[in-house]
Amino acid sequence: MKQSAEKEPRCRRNVARLAALLGLAVVLAGLAGCTKLKARDQLNKGVQSYKNAKYEDAIAHFQKAVALDPRLLNARLYLATAYAQQYVPGADTAENNQMGQQAIDEYKKVLQMDPKNTNSVKGIASLYFNMKKFEQAKEYHEKAKQLDPNDPEEYYSIAVIDWTQSYAPRQEERAKLGLKPEEPLKDKEKKVCESLRDRSLPKVDEGIQNLTKALQLRPDYDDAMAYLNLLYREKADLECGNPDARMADLKLADDWVDKTMATKKQKAEKLAQKGGGIVTPEQPK
Repeated sequence: MKQSAEKEPRCRRNVARLAALLGLAVVLAGLAGCTKLKARDQLNKGVQSYKNAKYEDAIAHFQKAVALDPRLLNARLYLATAYAQQYVPGADTAENNQMGQQAIDEYKKVLQMDPKNTNSVKGIASLYFNMKKFEQAKEYHEKAKQLDPNDPEEYYSIAVIDWTQSYAPRQEERAKLGLKPEEPLKDKEKKVCESLRDRSLPKVDEGIQNLTKALQLRPDYDDAMAYLNLLYREKADLECGNPDARMADLKLADDWVDKTMATKKQKAEKLAQKGGGIVTPEQPK
């Protein structure tokens, strides 16, 4: 009887401790829930500011939301997008570059939580391109292409980078030689041509392949057609000492100019028929 009497108070003490612990757990759960609600409130306020183009206010709200709930994916994605919106392409200042890097860093944090978040992958690719970090931009466009193989814009974007990386060094060498825009490299400049070909031809071929795929996915993709013209002109200038191949490339380039203009005209006519007005054909971006 005595042993039984001793066990009963001990049991009660254990029950009391358990109740206290459960009470603490409930309180902690309640606090966590309250913090998440505050984070979502900051997210909603940030979205409203973002929609009103008040990007600095939006950033402040998104930062608070992330601080309150680091796992709130949409808050991180909006924060990255708001930073990206504040970045000005071509403005090479420490503040502007920092804004671009902050956007990239936040997009990468999103990818740590959701590796297949295409918006983040594309956001990083676009920022790197605007920052003229072309290899990094291509890397992320390739990732975006893997996530969505049926998106023609990723193939197009890679091709634009290929053209940019081949066009710039070719123009630099031509300027050194004093050549006119359409003037072919002469026989005495063959070594220069061969050096350029070794560096640039793989990029030109890659660009043509990507644009061909983009047009398979979107047959009326006129910007892709326009860049095929540009890439075939690049290729023509790399046909070192082979005038027939050069002329064949230039013929293909001219054909793509005609296709580009015809497609733009068809689009403008369709838009006019729908009451959308006349669209003036634009040069490739």
